[in-house]
Amino acid sequence: MKKEAKEIILRPLITEKVTRLKGMNHEVCFEVAPRANKIEVKRAVEELFKTNVESVTIVKLKGKVKRLGRSLGRTKDRKKAYVKLKKGEKMIEYFEAI
Repeated sequence: MKKEAKEIILRPLITEKVTRLKGMNHEVCFEVAPRANKIEVKRAVEELFKTNVESVTIVKLKGKVKRLGRSLGRTKDRKKAYVKLKKGEKMIEYFEAI
C-alpha cells in the first residue's frame, strides 16, 4: 500500500539546532510518520518540495513519562528525519508544500 507524501511528512521541525544545520550542512528536519522508512521519506520530500535529496537520517524518540496529579501518562513516540539536500539545490522553504 503506497502512502501519499503528506501522510509521510507530518510537519517541519524548527529549532536552533536545525537552523544551524540548515545554514552549514544544507540539512532540514521533519517529523515523519512512525512507520515511514528512509526511501519513503526521500520520495516524499522530492515530491513535495521539488528538490533532490542526497541522504536521509532517521532518529526514533521515545515518549516521555508525564505526571498529572496522581495519574501517570506518556507522550507519544516520535520519529524525526534529517534530510540532506544535494549540492547546488535550492533550500527548502516550508510554505512551498501547502
